Amino acid sequence: MSATSYQAMTMVIYLSVMVLIGFFAYLRTTNLDDFMLGGRGLGPFVAALSAGASDMSGWLLMGLPGAIYSAGLINMWIAVGLTIGAWLNWKYVAPRLRAQSEVMDNSITIPSFLSNRVQDQRNIIRITAGLIILLFFTFYVSSGIVSGAVFFQSSFGMDYRLGLVLVTAITVLYTLIGGFLAVSWTDLVQGLMMVTALVMVPLVGIYELGGVSNLVSAVNQVSPDLLSLGLAAPTLGMVSALAWGFGYFGQPHILVRFMALRNPQEAISGRRIGITWMLLGVFGAGGTALVGIAMYSAKGHPLDNPETVFIALGQLLFHPIIAGFMLAAILAAIMSTISSQLLVTSSALVEDIYRGIRKKEFSGNNGVILGRAAVLIVAVVAALLALNPNNTILDLVGFAWAGFGASFGPIIILSLYWKRLTPAGAIWGMISGAATVVIWKQLTGGIFDLYEILPGFVVNLLVTMIISHLTYRPNPQVEAKFEAGNQAARRFASLAPSDS
Repeated sequence: MSATSYQAMTMVIYLSVMVLIGFFAYLRTTNLDDFMLGGRGLGPFVAALSAGASDMSGWLLMGLPGAIYSAGLINMWIAVGLTIGAWLNWKYVAPRLRAQSEVMDNSITIPSFLSNRVQDQRNIIRITAGLIILLFFTFYVSSGIVSGAVFFQSSFGMDYRLGLVLVTAITVLYTLIGGFLAVSWTDLVQGLMMVTALVMVPLVGIYELGGVSNLVSAVNQVSPDLLSLGLAAPTLGMVSALAWGFGYFGQPHILVRFMALRNPQEAISGRRIGITWMLLGVFGAGGTALVGIAMYSAKGHPLDNPETVFIALGQLLFHPIIAGFMLAAILAAIMSTISSQLLVTSSALVEDIYRGIRKKEFSGNNGVILGRAAVLIVAVVAALLALNPNNTILDLVGFAWAGFGASFGPIIILSLYWKRLTPAGAIWGMISGAATVVIWKQLTGGIFDLYEILPGFVVNLLVTMIISHLTYRPNPQVEAKFEAGNQAARRFASLAPSDS
């Protein structure tokens, strides 16, 4: 068999397993709560790896290694910012959000939680938040589809559009069938595949190069600046890279994993598992980029597309069968994020926008049917946007990440820790944060090269607090629920083992 045949065989095995998991999850999905949140039954291991896999996407195996391959370790500051942000998110948001979302009328989406938290009787928060999710997640899903199409194009010489159709169809199939459980269980498998591949590639690459010293020498041969972290002269670029960490507080597809935990206490185990996975992944991505520089650029054969460095090394260093599973790991990263984002976008359309306007409960399994229809609609729109990609994967992800972080991050933090949050404050904070990101993105040069998440986050925080202060009126019912949620979080924390 040829190398391509071996790799195609592993792809078929991987994709078949993903669809089978979807069918198995279908048997466990009986209502909208199951479809959107898995009945709040996720254990910490599944929740942590599902959050990580859905978070990191194709950028961990393609976007980040490509950025480091092109510009050096200066781009590792993105990973530093993300790791700090993820730890803080698990530590301070996860347990309270799990407790508060259940107390607040068993909220199963982020917009419904925010609406219930401030008792927005007119559902303006749900509809506004749902529209923001629809806007930014359509771009986010599109970036994943671009990653998948580039993957098939680079790995198998497949036509870009055919690859686009294939990755969209398979991801939609298992998401459509199994909902949240299918997404979480496939994320678990995909997360394990991703981190295994990211550890193996740089380790084997360093061995082939004859050790770390030879790796460093080869990279220095291309440019000594590639190994510089820029500590001697901090730049606006470093600040922008670190600012990625702010995004974690507002990512709906990550936050719903916290809401789906069995109880707040499991956030402790989830954090330890998730951060360990993340550290292995980001160091592996950095190592992959450096090995790629040593094996390609230092030998006078630089890659045409830096974002394919992981693909190229997998095919160079491993037997075709192992290389096939390495390639499947990339597809796993891409599909895990697309599926999570499709599901959250579906919930925004059905649970927040549709129900927010109609103000009626669903009868029978109508909610599940509409949820599946929404998954299909969003996937088709995102695929159409991906037909002619004009930006890198990292650019597309960066815009959507900033949009969510600036729109929802400050609101989520204030909703959990500040009882004076009001409907008007939350609404105008979300709108101002989203608008700042969109406007800032259009400006270039000087201070405007600062990553748009930072100004968006600050503007949202200030607007929310000022308007909430001006419109706050004591509401015993809201404040009683707020305190009940915090007591639940504290109670589980007191039962937890010593935390670090």
